[in-house]
Amino acid sequence: MDFKYQLQNHFLKFKTPFAIAHGTRDGTDIVLLYFTAENITAIGEASLPPYLIETKESVHEFINSFFNDFKFTADLNHCLDYLQQYKSGNYAAKACIDIAFHNWFASYKHISVWQLLGLKNTPLPPCTYTIAMGAPDLIRQKVKEAAGFRMIKVKLGGEHDKQIIDTIIDSTDTPLCVDVNQGWKDPDFALDMINWLAERKIVFVEQPLPKSDKNGQQWLFNKSPLPIIADEAVQTIDDIDAVKDFYHGINVKLMKCGGISPGLAMIRKANSYHKLVLIGSMSETSCGIMAAAQLSSLANWVDLDGPLLASNNPFENVNYENGVLQI
Repeated sequence: MDFKYQLQNHFLKFKTPFAIAHGTRDGTDIVLLYFTAENITAIGEASLPPYLIETKESVHEFINSFFNDFKFTADLNHCLDYLQQYKSGNYAAKACIDIAFHNWFASYKHISVWQLLGLKNTPLPPCTYTIAMGAPDLIRQKVKEAAGFRMIKVKLGGEHDKQIIDTIIDSTDTPLCVDVNQGWKDPDFALDMINWLAERKIVFVEQPLPKSDKNGQQWLFNKSPLPIIADEAVQTIDDIDAVKDFYHGINVKLMKCGGISPGLAMIRKANSYHKLVLIGSMSETSCGIMAAAQLSSLANWVDLDGPLLASNNPFENVNYENGVLQI
């Protein structure tokens, strides 16, 4: 089947600088793929925060190489199998193509992607609204922006973690979860913080310790009063076996694992171990966010608020109703 494609770079800007334990940045490099066949154009996205290995140049190189070798057929499983077996790594680039393929086949069949996958669109879990680290006045402003959401995700891992939490709790009674991004280096300190957070009814803690500290995480897992979710410690399905005994759940991100199909496989494997599932994202446009949202019915929570944090989302913003992302 004949096809054509086009790649477009985009720099997705944050409304305000976004600070986490890794550092502060103003936006994220994006590569958009426009894939056309049978007069149907579908879009895919690769989001490339600086802590990932991939770059705009590597994504272009991978996608151009892939489509130079690829023979498109009206068989989604064939297309996805070929994609995932094509070279190693390049997960964001693979996610870009995977998302476009899912969008194309769903459009071809006149159905939604979640229907294409045999999933449901109800019930859907709450979506978090993310508040980055910052001064109290900025934190209070972000709390106001989170009005209508049923859960707030707070970035911690700095010198003022308790002040940030206290500022938010003074401003809202919305349930909170926290993402430390490996920012706490000492297990004893991490446990003290988690006990303090538990007293404030925090829902869960994401990646408190460096992913390399497996002994520390095992110790923390056995003592933590709150669920601990793996993020940086889990990238692909192959990582789940290695962490299943010292995390309560995993964060599945399409850009880390290679797209919708690998993400679905990760969720099902996590379910087989009775693990909690958070579907997360990098800073992404509506394209990447809505791709991840197709898996929402399988998650305990979703962290898919990226378009709300950006000032130049190139697509129509997604819709949130009562803190739930509509798919």
